[in-house]
Amino acid sequence: MEVDISKVLAYEIKKELADQYFGFRKLIEEDKQDLDSKVHYYNRSIVQMVCLDFVRMYILLKDPALVSDFLQLTGVDEEIFYDPYIPESLTLRARAFHKFPMRGLTRAGRFQNLVFDSYEQLVDRVQEYRELFGDLLESEKLIREEIEVFYRKNDIGNIMGFLRSLNGSVSLGTGLEAPVEVGAAENLEGKLRVEPPTPIVHNLPIIPPLPPLSQIRRRMKRLAEQAYAAHGERFEIPPLK
Repeated sequence: MEVDISKVLAYEIKKELADQYFGFRKLIEEDKQDLDSKVHYYNRSIVQMVCLDFVRMYILLKDPALVSDFLQLTGVDEEIFYDPYIPESLTLRARAFHKFPMRGLTRAGRFQNLVFDSYEQLVDRVQEYRELFGDLLESEKLIREEIEVFYRKNDIGNIMGFLRSLNGSVSLGTGLEAPVEVGAAENLEGKLRVEPPTPIVHNLPIIPPLPPLSQIRRRMKRLAEQAYAAHGERFEIPPLK
């Protein structure tokens, strides 16, 4: 049997193109999946812990006006994780202060220390979150750069034009095949396109850095005194059920 060398060469060229194209694309898709997994994990872990730390402060401050003063003092532009029902919920209060250390000799002293200690933990947690958030942003940036490099090295239009010149059809040897007719090349190009990752900011909140307690201690002390008065000196922590 006579072998058609041109067909053999065409097949080998198409196979090499497919291996190169889909191999690189597979690596990008794996990076995207890894990024999505990290975002999902952080949403279920560190974001929930940061949320609980904010909730603890909202419960202590109680009065919406004091909450507003606190957010302005700390440079938080929006009422992140805030809802007016939070200070009134005994269930949230029990959860927020479960096993949280209490120190001080008087009720007023213990309350003030709760405000200080809660804020310092919030500062640390926000810093941890921002570092992780920054890592995710860097990963997102690298993936977008990978996609740019991918398209520079794998121009879909040129690839399909080259394949069309080989045998009159567009194929990468993977079942994605279309004859040369109006709209077919565009449809195939859409199927082969690599979508960029979902922006991190669409799934995770942006939280600014918080000033350390040492910088705002006097004003935080005043907030604590006002909050203690707002509670009517009856701030209690119910047991967690």
